[in-house]
Amino acid sequence: MPADRPLVACPHEEVPAPPREVRAFYVDLDNIRAVHPLVLSVRSLSRTETPGGYRQTYRVTDRIPLGPLTIRTRYVARMTVPWEGDVEAEARQFPRVRLSATVTFAPAGTGTQTTERLTIDAPGPLPALTRREAVEAHKTMLAGIRRRFS
Repeated sequence: MPADRPLVACPHEEVPAPPREVRAFYVDLDNIRAVHPLVLSVRSLSRTETPGGYRQTYRVTDRIPLGPLTIRTRYVARMTVPWEGDVEAEARQFPRVRLSATVTFAPAGTGTQTTERLTIDAPGPLPALTRREAVEAHKTMLAGIRRRFS
């Protein structure tokens, strides 16, 4: 894929719990901090009620591995959570790194098929590293959610 085009990836995991419980865990970023390998801290900034649900804004601090070094970065993440259906999430980081996700929670056997449709975009020399780290981190996060319910 050319470096100037966003990557779309779809990490997924079957979680042994009902969709409503998995969704409730996912939309609380305090929970995600415990299963996402890059997230160091999460602070809620605001919550706005919408006609069909709510929009939550957080300040997130991540650790980004760069070879033998690790740097910290802070950014704003927003989740749009309707009372029912798919959850939308977005994160914007310096320098012009964008991650958007649509997350589905579908019944699957006795559990939930949780799928994130990620769109990841980064400028200049960062696309390959950013995309690789983000996709792997989200795969690890979904596996962590599965383990929480196992």
